[in-house]
Amino acid sequence: MGSTSTTSSLVLEEATIEDVPAIRDIWFAAFTQPVIGELFPDSPAMRQWVLNDWHLNDFKTRPFQKYLRVVDTASRDEQGRPRLVAFGKWDLSMPQERGRRFPQWHPSSPYERCEELINGLEKERMRVMGDEKHYYLDTVGTHPDYQRRGAGSMLVQWGCDLADRDDVSAYVDASKEGAPLYQKHGFVDYSPPGSDVASMARRKKTA
Repeated sequence: MGSTSTTSSLVLEEATIEDVPAIRDIWFAAFTQPVIGELFPDSPAMRQWVLNDWHLNDFKTRPFQKYLRVVDTASRDEQGRPRLVAFGKWDLSMPQERGRRFPQWHPSSPYERCEELINGLEKERMRVMGDEKHYYLDTVGTHPDYQRRGAGSMLVQWGCDLADRDDVSAYVDASKEGAPLYQKHGFVDYSPPGSDVASMARRKKTA
């Protein structure tokens, strides 16, 4: 499948390792919920952890995780390049192939709360998907200046097209507020009543 698609001045491409600092900055700009601030308190040391221990490490050691970028060709960053305004991360592996999702937590993160959150998400994924082969939408982050302009939809559609081509399902654990975006792409919410997280699956076409 092609590596580039466009919507107005927004262009989706596969990310490169040089994009990781901008991806880190978008992550902090996009995920401002109180619980994220408690688990990943914004500080220079945490920003280095997100950059090096998390994203750079995944980029270098996990080729089955596909990082994507959306750039605005009508805007430039400080280096004069098209501004990176959103990113996505699709994981094409199964959990047992991937291993631990995150690196060891930064010392300023509350260890037990982080483990409880991630383990809960992993259990939900297993409950909904079981051993069925699927691609996992790990992260979609859009800079606040560009939200509701189609960048997120482009990132979701990329993985859905790949899943359809490969005849596999797809899964995402989304916020309840973000669930409508995924529903537009065929995801169904399988989370139990009262859950704070939407456990969403998009079953393969031949299922």
